[in-house]
Amino acid sequence: FENGLTLLAQPMPHVRSAAVNILVPSGYVNDPAGMAGMANVLSEMIQRGAGKLGNKELSLAMDAIGLDRNCSAGTNHLRIWGATLARNLERSLDLFSDIIQKPMLPKDELPAVKQLSAQEILSLEDEPRQKVLIALKQRHFGSPLGNDRRGTLEGIKAITHEGLKKFWKKHFRPNGTIISVAGNIEWKPLVDQVEKYFGKWKQSECAAPKQQKPEGGYLHLAKDTQQLQIGIAYPSVPFGHKDYYSAVGAVNVFSGGMSSRLFTEVREKRGLCYSVWASHQNFKEVAAILCYAGTTTQQAQQTLDVTLSELAKLSKGIKEEEVRRLKVGMKSSMLISEESSSARAGSIAVDWYYLGRVRSIEEIQKAID
Repeated sequence: FENGLTLLAQPMPHVRSAAVNILVPSGYVNDPAGMAGMANVLSEMIQRGAGKLGNKELSLAMDAIGLDRNCSAGTNHLRIWGATLARNLERSLDLFSDIIQKPMLPKDELPAVKQLSAQEILSLEDEPRQKVLIALKQRHFGSPLGNDRRGTLEGIKAITHEGLKKFWKKHFRPNGTIISVAGNIEWKPLVDQVEKYFGKWKQSECAAPKQQKPEGGYLHLAKDTQQLQIGIAYPSVPFGHKDYYSAVGAVNVFSGGMSSRLFTEVREKRGLCYSVWASHQNFKEVAAILCYAGTTTQQAQQTLDVTLSELAKLSKGIKEEEVRRLKVGMKSSMLISEESSSARAGSIAVDWYYLGRVRSIEEIQKAID
């Protein structure tokens, strides 16, 4: 559209639903200095009344059309998602346009939202695994990419109503926003509807946040618990890189289910830990493999040693049987997700953000092959 908004759509005539996925360029990397958690607080506040509808009236309006919805702050985007029967798609777009362009941001509700955010941060004290992974990402990626979406207690406390409105006005803009729709839809009517509800949204410019150099190295978080949490991170290639599927394939051989090397060697054969896994963490410019193991203090060193040993063994070769198994697994996951309008709405938005185009199922299958 003329204002810089991008609309993507995938017709799925065999389903009765339609899913809307809206990515607004206001993720937590944009949190103002000293106000970590701003995007997360805003993701809750914009749902508390919009347009002419107050908090309760807005919820009732969405419930009335059976709109399953969610709003959350991601790294680069605030994501607004909804799924309903295809006949209710236009009404969904109408409500979402008000939430994005005309949120009430009620001042009297900010203290309660801030309190909820603070409680979410405090709950991490009972989740040592989460604390380790948050620290691991911060250490490996640096700020702001490695920041936690929840923010900090100090940051939440510093958020003011005026600051919240300023953040919304600065970062909620059509240029850079992606609306992706999948389901039982027709392209031309959808374009007209998006033009109707988002066409007058005025664009603005906003500088990208500056990425700081990560610390890396080793970090120990002391906590008096019976269990010990281990986190390991090392660089990988981002989405769209020519070796991306090789990287994902390698981590799947290493930790892709109960037949993977990590699960078999560390947990099944040796009984060293109750949880162990590795996954690919992806950003636009950089990526990493994150590994985690939860064990006891007595078995911690052996767990670490065996995990690192299995990592090193990857470079010595992968069996043909492992390759066949991971291909089947990756293709099955892809095909199952493609049958869901919600999953398809999400995947075409991801393609557009990272690659500037949408890939066909055949292209993805070829890349896996």
